[in-house]
Amino acid sequence: MHMPSNPPATAILERLAPERWPLPLDLLPAEAVLVGGAVRDALLDRLKPQPDLDLVVPSGALALTCTLANRLGGSCVVLDQERDMARLVLRGWTVDIARQDGASLEADLQRRDYRINAIALPLNGPAQLIDPTGGLADLQQGWLTAVRESNLTDDPLRLLRGLRLMAEIPLSLDPMTAGWMRRHRQQLTQAAPERILAELQKLVAGPLADQAIEQLCQLELIQPWAADQPLPTSVDTIQMTTDEQEQALPLARLTALISDQGLEQLRGSRALRQRCRRLRQWQRRLPDDPETLPEGERVQLHLDLDRDLAALILQLEPAHQTCWLQRWRDSEDPLFHPASPVDGTTLQRELKLAPGPRLGDLLMHLRQERAFGRLQSRDDAIQEAHRWTKRNQNAL
Repeated sequence: MHMPSNPPATAILERLAPERWPLPLDLLPAEAVLVGGAVRDALLDRLKPQPDLDLVVPSGALALTCTLANRLGGSCVVLDQERDMARLVLRGWTVDIARQDGASLEADLQRRDYRINAIALPLNGPAQLIDPTGGLADLQQGWLTAVRESNLTDDPLRLLRGLRLMAEIPLSLDPMTAGWMRRHRQQLTQAAPERILAELQKLVAGPLADQAIEQLCQLELIQPWAADQPLPTSVDTIQMTTDEQEQALPLARLTALISDQGLEQLRGSRALRQRCRRLRQWQRRLPDDPETLPEGERVQLHLDLDRDLAALILQLEPAHQTCWLQRWRDSEDPLFHPASPVDGTTLQRELKLAPGPRLGDLLMHLRQERAFGRLQSRDDAIQEAHRWTKRNQNAL
């Protein structure tokens, strides 16, 4: 991913293809410049089809964003009224527009987080890259270096964002920057919880997450929310397809890194907290030989995890991994994808049952019978339901 040499500004502009942007350049002030991630990713030739764009203008960023939204049919989101920052959302694109921070563009770039993010590309006039901090050299040499120590503490989320970049781009952490991160790690708790979790979710999904997580743990950045569990790595996914790896690793890593209480403190969604909690519970309950689980627990495992089963499979021995992956890939496997052979409405009609907990128990019983091959058809299921209700008629 490292560049063999710095491509000229004209090549970077061609990669960015501003003619495809939903925002005509002639509607921007003559002094408007593109900064941050889009410039960095264009230099690395890793731009997304619709990159997030960050623009800096001399003044009036909020008013400009509102005007553009009205004229182009987009929406304006105020990001920071005091600092004059807003977001233009337009036809699937996101364009952040901010007032220049400081007396000059160079002063603005000196206040950014990392050198590789402090490179600017003017959008009018001759193509040139403005790089007052040495970001181009860092990109070429593969270093992640903070512009200044104080810049990291101005927004403590920057401490974590640097490691997230390392999960996406092959970078080595500058030793002095690492020292600053460790020194100020406790300040990360001052950042908005939702922003911390968003950065972590991007980090654990990165192609180079193993190295970034190693640094994350060494620097103790997430100690206030940390879980104490073995961390899965890419090596554990050797038998998985790329899609399966993308399903399994991020969830397994997040579960290993952040405790249930930590996820709640970071305001993770209810669905995410439930997924991590269930995975953690089964990771702890699973015996060395998973095939020895009692039938009822085995069915419950597959009901609980379903699409997240690959994250549990990571901890199995290779032979069990092979078997479980093959069965999980088969959507018709009655154990790995348990379902009742008849629905509750049919059972109520056929057996004159009322809805309630016991009906749920019957459905679970039929799932288990089907999962272990003791029911072959719908008629088998109805007959077994009759037998079960007779055996349990006092409870019903």
